[in-house]
Amino acid sequence: MKTWQVGILMLLTGGSASAVMQQEAISYQDGDVELKGYLYWDDAFTGKRPGVLVAHEWWGLNDYAKLRAEMLAETGYVAFAADMYGDAKMTRHADEAKGWMQQIASNVALWQRRANLAFEQLKTQPKVDSEKLAAIGYSFGGATVMQMAYSGADLDGVVSFHGSLPPATPEQAAQVKASVLSAHGDADGFVPADRVEAFKKALSDANVDWEMDIYAGAKHGFTNPYADGYGMDRLAYQEKADRRSWLRMLAFLEELFEQE
Repeated sequence: MKTWQVGILMLLTGGSASAVMQQEAISYQDGDVELKGYLYWDDAFTGKRPGVLVAHEWWGLNDYAKLRAEMLAETGYVAFAADMYGDAKMTRHADEAKGWMQQIASNVALWQRRANLAFEQLKTQPKVDSEKLAAIGYSFGGATVMQMAYSGADLDGVVSFHGSLPPATPEQAAQVKASVLSAHGDADGFVPADRVEAFKKALSDANVDWEMDIYAGAKHGFTNPYADGYGMDRLAYQEKADRRSWLRMLAFLEELFEQE
């Protein structure tokens, strides 16, 4: 097993927790729906710092989404793992996950509102520099952070990892204020090539600052070490693409926040 993958799995199982890493569960509301996200920060860093929202895969707010928030906090950010479904629920069953996702994705107004409610929780935290904000997401979460951008959210940048890549309408693309980074696998069986092209064209037509990095042989879910365990042929972890895409994201965020 590669060193990077070992490190990821150690964090997932609690084997490498920082002595100064802090976590806080934060409850918030969307009408009658109670949402529960998790805020992470490292007390080794002082003063206000950039905030990054983390949007989960269609499985829900599981340990993997929390891990990525913790990894961001270890690099000096305040990170908030958002809850898109309510009650921080999660599943390992694809049919159930698909149903939950479709309830959100079938209603764009709900989708954007739910994500932006989480964003409000992040940017009002006292440790967060509200002038330096970004959002990252995985699979369904990648589509979620794009919906945040399409809503005109005041984000410096968004990063989509093996995202569903919903192409924007011209009206949506015109609202984008964020720089966009998309990490995509060239063997992604969930996202057809014509959708990828439509996604890029919509952003280009609106003069959005965007970048897409494509990883050879990478399937959907390539950043998740547990992807192979879901029993779906179109999901697979790829250590090299995971490591490279994470490092590219860190450089992307550093560049964004240094510009301010």
